[in-house]
Amino acid sequence: MSLGGAWQAYRLRWKRRELIWRAIRARRALQTVTDRTAAIRPGDVLAVATLRNEIAHLPGFLDHYRRLGVAQFLIVDNGSDDGSDRYLADQRDVSLWRCSASYREARFGLDWAGALLMRHGHGHWCLTVDADELLVYPHHDTRPLPQLTALLDRIGQRGLGAVMLDLYPSGPLGTADAPEGASLTDRLPWFDPGPWRKRRVLPKRNLWLQGGVRDRVFFADDPDRAPTVNKLPLMRWSWRHVYVNSTHSMLPPQLNDLYDGPGEARLSGALLHGKFLPDIVAKSHEELLRRQHFNDPDAYGGYHRAVAAGPVLRGPASLRFQGWRQLVDLGLIGTGAWRE
Repeated sequence: MSLGGAWQAYRLRWKRRELIWRAIRARRALQTVTDRTAAIRPGDVLAVATLRNEIAHLPGFLDHYRRLGVAQFLIVDNGSDDGSDRYLADQRDVSLWRCSASYREARFGLDWAGALLMRHGHGHWCLTVDADELLVYPHHDTRPLPQLTALLDRIGQRGLGAVMLDLYPSGPLGTADAPEGASLTDRLPWFDPGPWRKRRVLPKRNLWLQGGVRDRVFFADDPDRAPTVNKLPLMRWSWRHVYVNSTHSMLPPQLNDLYDGPGEARLSGALLHGKFLPDIVAKSHEELLRRQHFNDPDAYGGYHRAVAAGPVLRGPASLRFQGWRQLVDLGLIGTGAWRE
């Protein structure tokens, strides 16, 4: 290894230690509401989330991941006032913590999620997802997560990468194609199949994937500021692991090599993103005041105002979601060693 390479490796080791210590300290900010972690068994797949005011998403979120085989949900509520906390506290498979601290200063909730992953996730396969993200992968409708993770263990693949697909309605934002209680893909049936731009970023070697509807509609004049849409949501967790930037990148850096975006031959998935349910207009107005979701909130004020205006996102290249086989045919998710 060159002198420069050794120096970068040293810096990344210290960065990882810093983030581990942040997760350890973050435990003190979490107030237990309901703790059902004593029911966690060896081999259970766990789901970790931090959220605020997600009552519109929670029934579908829990139902989806229960059907996939998640055994326990570990959730931090960041001051919800829409009943999300009460709803979650009543769920038999949810352990809930409350935290009133700044979401942005906690690295957008990563410190809190890291505290739960460190305390409860070591040795488990863990999903770290937002309440508006539903993971799909080849055969997810017939082969639940325990089968998927058993395969990943057999082939030595320590995680599952995913492209984030923003779903949207036929009409303007603030509307939906089906009533509340219908499936996410009935309410928001459309998505952009591409195009995608991707590159590796040193020194962490993390993938930077951009594209999709938010890129097309909101950032066409400044594409470098478009959202990153690759994630590593499912990992066989170790206390030595840390997420660095949402679940977009990780340390140690070799974990970022697990996924290479659309066209990936290895087994991969997609996160169906329900951000554009009808409550998005109110949430965008709120974010203009709270300023909790970007490092530089002023730079994204125009984005939130554009979303709050309720534009129509459907365009000539939009596709109606038809299931995981469609995503395989489009090259958006890979089947890897998991054949028919």
